[in-house]
Amino acid sequence: MKPETPIAIMWHRRDLRLHDNAALYYALKAGRPVLPLFIFDKDILDHLNDKRDRRVEFIYEEVLAMQQALHKQGSTLLVRYGRPLDVFKELASEYTLANVFTNYDYETYAKGRDAEVATYLKSVNAGFHSYKDQTLFDRDEVLTGSGKPYTVFGPYSRNWLSKLDDPFYLKSYPTEKYADRFLKTAPTPMVTLEQMGFEPLNEKFPKSTVSDKLLTTYDKTRDFPAQRGTSELSIHLRFGTISIRELARQAQANNLTYLKELCWRDFYFQVLDHFPHVEHESFRREYDQVPWLNRPEDIERWKAGQTGYPLVDAGMRQLNEIGWMHNRVRMVTASFCVKHLLIDWRIGEAYFAEKLRDYDLSANNGGWQWAAGSGTDAAPYFRVFNPTEQARKFDPKGEYIRRWVPEYNNPAGASVTYPAPIVDHAFARQRAITTYKTALNAEKNGEPVKLR
Repeated sequence: MKPETPIAIMWHRRDLRLHDNAALYYALKAGRPVLPLFIFDKDILDHLNDKRDRRVEFIYEEVLAMQQALHKQGSTLLVRYGRPLDVFKELASEYTLANVFTNYDYETYAKGRDAEVATYLKSVNAGFHSYKDQTLFDRDEVLTGSGKPYTVFGPYSRNWLSKLDDPFYLKSYPTEKYADRFLKTAPTPMVTLEQMGFEPLNEKFPKSTVSDKLLTTYDKTRDFPAQRGTSELSIHLRFGTISIRELARQAQANNLTYLKELCWRDFYFQVLDHFPHVEHESFRREYDQVPWLNRPEDIERWKAGQTGYPLVDAGMRQLNEIGWMHNRVRMVTASFCVKHLLIDWRIGEAYFAEKLRDYDLSANNGGWQWAAGSGTDAAPYFRVFNPTEQARKFDPKGEYIRRWVPEYNNPAGASVTYPAPIVDHAFARQRAITTYKTALNAEKNGEPVKLR
């Protein structure tokens, strides 16, 4: 028989921490005993082809750490493996549910999932409450003077930064004050990775902190992939193992450039929230008329890091090897994929989504559409990175390239020789510009588009 005392559920998703957590704060403050919950969502996991997925392993480690921390407080983190709606139906039969608290998620799937769960909870007289937590500003907090969402980063960032003059937005939620309100219960067993069909890689993940010293020099070091000049906190931001408010306070005190990177993150969240078509289509729909080549051999060489352009190949090999790529190189590899090889940006985006340990739909989509010229960026479509010049400028000593492409500059006849360039840069640049221009003009005139 289920207990009669009503409880609140704190449903953790992209907020894998117990401190400075908006929904957890409101759940605890509401007064009822709070049972934290994490669901390994089969609707997501079943679509992952690689069963040695770094993201799943990272989530597992963080969820286990949260559960152990709660055990020390006489409570537990309930961990279930299944479809969210099915899990909540099970919980409703096991507990008397008063309310479910959670934090917003802006992806299309997540919105549908939450709506479905909220509808069910209403049918069993339980409330569903969600809060802003993974962004500093979201939804309708940063709008134009006419009350519309921004579609250009520059004016959005100026408004965003001006709002941070009010320290209210960076205040932490003092969850610790109410820690005695967790439901007192015996420890619960946790499903294993193997039981869910996954195999651990046993890799070390980046630390969840960044030094003030690194942030202070971030604007000078962030573009050089051979240096440790970036925070590498992206995986922690992605899964909410750190607080965006705490990080923003640290950035505000040390480096405006880094703070603006957090602004980009908010910007892409609100673009996805207000313009959900970007998940599958170009933000500027006329760019969906560009006729891509999509040659299979080009796609495979790009994925494997065998294009004959050392900086591009170094980045792709880094991605394949460790599930992460330096941000400057992400821009170069994406631009090369789309502009040099005329590969549909969605193909490149999907490969990054499969490989990146810090994959985030809004940022990944925004970055790829930026590279393709189809997104919110005001720059015209004829911006085409020269990968050779990018290497000279940002890896002048070739340290990054040598690390990931050791056979580069090998003499002829060596056991492994480096391939010749897959395409000539000058030719590829002009082909891309002509293709885009022809397609956009044809779309404007209502004519069929063909690739010559």
